[in-house]
Order: sequence, then structure tokens, then C-alpha cells
Amino acid sequence: MTSAVAESGGARTPAAVLFDMDGLLVDTERLWTRAQEDLAAHLGGVFTPEIKAALMGRGPDTALHLMLSLLGVDGSRFDEAARFVMGRIVELFAAPGAIVARPGAVDLLDALAAQGVPLALVSSSARVLMDHVLGAVGAARFQVSVAGDEVVHGKPDPEPYLRASRLLAAPPARCVVLEDSASGATAGLAAGCVTVLVPSTPRPPDVPADAVVPSLADVTPAWLAALVDRRTPREG
Repeated sequence: MTSAVAESGGARTPAAVLFDMDGLLVDTERLWTRAQEDLAAHLGGVFTPEIKAALMGRGPDTALHLMLSLLGVDGSRFDEAARFVMGRIVELFAAPGAIVARPGAVDLLDALAAQGVPLALVSSSARVLMDHVLGAVGAARFQVSVAGDEVVHGKPDPEPYLRASRLLAAPPARCVVLEDSASGATAGLAAGCVTVLVPSTPRPPDVPADAVVPSLADVTPAWLAALVDRRTPREG
């Protein structure tokens, strides 16, 4: 496991840094958990920690199909469940003060912006939810944002991160993906990006990543640059 280190001289900045949203940039997993608990109760089931762990980082449709299966609920209720959970989560995201940045997130955004590093927000959540988050943390901080309902294949497929890097005209090999889930980290690595895992829940032992840190507060622009340089050393 690699941990964050002190500022490293001489390293180039990353071509871009691509931030996951829920559980990484902002502490909204608790809102998703509340909506999923309410949905399970609506369907006559109980939302357990094991179900939550299975859903982490997956796109909304994939997660909902899996949730219904794990609850033993017939798939014919998918549309009903989708309407219920989306209505509830939009309500929760819109509540004043509900969206809170994770420790170190704002400082890291500011530090990267000060060095001119392009930033993207890449989420499995729908655009309506992403816009609430962008409103809370500042949409102008990000040059690009990619929502879950704007791609054909969501995480763990690499499409969301490949789209973000393409929109930024940044080579994936020199982009850094910051993720909190196994599904998201898999997507980042599959896209060819340097991938840093910042777990929001206890980390399973088989989660892949180029580096793992406990908090965004432990990450600096120079450390990210050194991490990218180790992956793609400069020519000559």
C-alpha cells in the first residue's frame, strides 16, 4: 500500500484529476443509505450492511436490480422501486445543508486549481443529483462533469472516466482518478488512469488501486504528480 508523502520536487502535475462524487468528494453516502433503507421498508424488507456493501460504487440501475435481488423482491417491481428511491434521494439532496464536503476535499480542490490542474467530477449518480452537489461545492471548480445518466455503461466500466479524460483532452495515463469504492477504482484502472482509493467504508482486501490513503486530507498535488511520474516516467 502506498501512502501520501511530503511535497516532492521536480514532479510534473497530472494532466487532470478526476473526482468521484458520493463518498469521496462529498459525504452523501449517508443520504443514499437513508433512501435505500426507506425503499427496503417500502418493499417489505430490511436494508442490511451487507446489502449496502454490495451496492457501493455501482450505477443506479445496476444497484437497484441487485438490491431487489438481495431483498428477494420480484424484478417486476423495478419501475416502482426506481420512482420511489429517486424521489426520496432528490428530496434528501435538496435539503438545506445536506451536502457536506469530505475532510480535505475543498483544500485539495483549491490546491490543484492553484496549480492549473484541470478537474472533473465523475459520478454514477444522475445529473439532477450531481447538480445539487455542484451547487454546494462550486460548479466553477470543475471544467467537466460526467453524470451516471450521461453514459451508456457506468462504473465499473471505464466509460465514465474515459469520457471525462476525452472531454479534457487529457491522456488517461497521466490522469489521476480519486475513488472511494471498489467499483469506481476498477473503472479508473480499466480506463488506464492512475487510481487512488480513499475508502469511505472498510476496504476489502482485493480492491485494486495504485495507492490507498485514509483521507483526501493526506493527498497533495505534488504527491499525485509523483505518483503519475512513477507510472509514466518522463522521456530522456
